[in-house]
Amino acid sequence: MAKKTIDQADVAGKTVLMRVDFNVPLNDQQTITDDRRIRMAMPSIKSVIDRGGKVILMSHLGRPKGEPSDVEKFSLAPAATRLGELLEKPVAFASDTVGSDAEAKVAALSDGDVLVLENLRFNAGEKAGDADFASKLASFADVYCNDAFGTCHRKDASMVAVPEAMAGKERVVGHLVAKEIKYLSEAIGSPERPFVAILGGAKVSDKINVINNLLGICDYVMIGGAMAYTFSLAQGGKVGESLVEPDKVELAKELLAKGGDKLVLPVDTHCGDDFGDPEGCNKVVVAAGEIPDGFEGMDIGPATSEKYAQLLASAKTIVWNGPMGVFEKPPFDAGTKTVAQAVADSDSISIIGGGDSAAAVDQLGFADQVSHVSTGGGASLAMLEGKAFAAVDLLDDA
Repeated sequence: MAKKTIDQADVAGKTVLMRVDFNVPLNDQQTITDDRRIRMAMPSIKSVIDRGGKVILMSHLGRPKGEPSDVEKFSLAPAATRLGELLEKPVAFASDTVGSDAEAKVAALSDGDVLVLENLRFNAGEKAGDADFASKLASFADVYCNDAFGTCHRKDASMVAVPEAMAGKERVVGHLVAKEIKYLSEAIGSPERPFVAILGGAKVSDKINVINNLLGICDYVMIGGAMAYTFSLAQGGKVGESLVEPDKVELAKELLAKGGDKLVLPVDTHCGDDFGDPEGCNKVVVAAGEIPDGFEGMDIGPATSEKYAQLLASAKTIVWNGPMGVFEKPPFDAGTKTVAQAVADSDSISIIGGGDSAAAVDQLGFADQVSHVSTGGGASLAMLEGKAFAAVDLLDDA
């Protein structure tokens, strides 16, 4: 699955159309509150401009609904301004994507220049995968670069129809996507063993296909988070007021039968009787499947934490997607914290899925002690399911 990278592309004197992920958080004053996604795109951008190429950057931001207020609320103008500060050079901004302003500013580019187009999702053709919209974007450039892993599992125009329209031109991956492919595809395709997966989060239904796929690959699949209570219900356990999916009990039974000893479930649960007051509520640790009425499971218990830590200590490849409990609310962050520490301490290739798992590892201070933190929650899950990505398959092989 190795793809040609932006560093291997001939960019001198050429224009590169680069799909980035500038979907950054903005406050009510349209000020960026976390610029990590912009900073993470810098190596790919600099690879082009430092070698005499021009860069046109395209991204979505948020989920605009076509309302007049969307233009200010979801504009990429603040991202363009911040990028200019980071690059320490002017960055042009087009107030549209394929309209007259974009055309004029593309035509005005000189070698080493950078242009940011307005939010792709302001044009209905982006989500629709529209070929005409894609063709107009494709006409701007000589090289296509995908550096937006978080949307690689989508069929948006900028991800699929644009590289299709640029057939015959160079189509490459940026630094971020190349790294994601290396870890999520290659490490999982031929893992060093023991290979252990940790799956948490709220719903079994969100991760059915991931569990199914990993049971065929891993030595152990450890379950945490609220979805553990659906498995508990499938085993005839008491779950109190815990978040469960009664309609997924039969499916959980099938996964239990398929997984056997590979599927590792919690042996105890840390419960509380008031989700809104995690510190002040009544708390109790009970055996798995013994959650009393009026209480809900909010974290794996200490015995489970210890069991999981011991399994992780000998692992050589670890994939983690989803927290073990309500990690945002102490003391129910203990299970996630113990697992994060065990992953950090292990002598393994450790891959953290995006979303809540990435947030937990970052919040707990372990991000620099793992091999790779994925930039895409939904995309990393899709890759763990074994899905093919048209957005990546279309690009040139190394």
